[in-house]
Amino acid sequence: MARIKLAYIGGGSTRGAGTMASLIHNNGAEFDGSEVVLVDLDPDRLALIRTLAEKMARARGVDLTVRATTDRRAALQDCDAVLSSFRPGGFSARAKDERIPLNHGVIGQETQGPGGFFMALRAISVLKGICADMEEICPDAWLFNYTNPVNLVAEAVTHHSSIKCVSLCEGPIYFVDKMAGYAQLDPEKLSAVMVGLNHGCWSVEHTYDGEDAIPHIEAAWERRREDPELSTMGRRILHLGATMGSIPAEYFMYYYFRDEIVGELAAKPTTRAEDIMGWAPDYWRHYEEQAETDDPHLDPGRSRGGIQELELAVDVMDAIFNDKDEVHPVNVPNAGGALPGFPDDLVVEIQGRCNRAGIEPVPAKPLARHVRGLVHMLGEYQAMAAEAAWSGGRREAVRALAANPLVMRLDLAEELYDELFAAHRELLPDRLAA
Repeated sequence: MARIKLAYIGGGSTRGAGTMASLIHNNGAEFDGSEVVLVDLDPDRLALIRTLAEKMARARGVDLTVRATTDRRAALQDCDAVLSSFRPGGFSARAKDERIPLNHGVIGQETQGPGGFFMALRAISVLKGICADMEEICPDAWLFNYTNPVNLVAEAVTHHSSIKCVSLCEGPIYFVDKMAGYAQLDPEKLSAVMVGLNHGCWSVEHTYDGEDAIPHIEAAWERRREDPELSTMGRRILHLGATMGSIPAEYFMYYYFRDEIVGELAAKPTTRAEDIMGWAPDYWRHYEEQAETDDPHLDPGRSRGGIQELELAVDVMDAIFNDKDEVHPVNVPNAGGALPGFPDDLVVEIQGRCNRAGIEPVPAKPLARHVRGLVHMLGEYQAMAAEAAWSGGRREAVRALAANPLVMRLDLAEELYDELFAAHRELLPDRLAA
């Protein structure tokens, strides 16, 4: 078992309790004797997550030291790993990312379109400082990134920092499980390899009980296209999968069903971020209640993810530090052209072999031509957006935003940029003003 020191940046967030539960419940024995330092801005919430983690570890016999601090540089001393999962500006900033684009008739979303672009500007501004601190204090540590948009973050870091970095997302796992549900298939029998970009991947291998899964998905679409019990999202994803002959990332609905989704979001009185802000007080009440017990148990209905938050990061850490030589979905540079048709230095979402030597992309089959074009566009946008976020000014940022497939108009890109920049001014560097 590996004894490591992990700094968890964002450890006082609504996700913090579920992430610590995931580490302790799922992989705790593999990290006996390790230390986790929770890092965030709110000392009271840090103390609460620390109490929960300590009690969960004690109840399960896991030897884990948990500390908490608001001093990031102090937390990084002697670190082997840094887990990044934070939201600059909180959910109130996300609400602006969602609401302002809708006022212009554009999708408002956390990782897609102009909302995702401004999330990237804010996040990469902070991560630039984190990387600089790591290069000075713990240059050999791994950065396991969950801060959104994970692909843009990894794109920026891998081009500008010497820090070992991998971005992670459970999407390639749960997209397959969701398709199984929509198609009324046994999830244990549906298997797929999904590749492309984060929130922009398609299956290039897909089997059901050892046979090609696509005929099963096509049959499910014909059977369920008028089924009143099938959700609107399920209908869209099943339709898209059957038509394209591939299991899609659910985020593709924002592109292939753009106009109707804009209408639905505009008609909804609250945005997703505003909904979460309404639920958050109950999350914290639940954490406080459980922190009073000797054996805390998180209710998934009253917490962010229960014991399943950031579990992929924990699994990849386990594979690397305990040299387990496992294959997991990762976001890393496309070394050696592992994903055909994309630049070697572009961060792609692909299967990666994870062990003590690092992460090696597993060569994948190419994306089908009829889905590849949109992914290429998103990849070019990703590269430009990451550069603008790391070191660009207004001109570079507007260029990137105009290249986003949900914008693609210069006048609209300029209007959106100026309004969103003004809304987030205190969270962005001065260079982006001009």
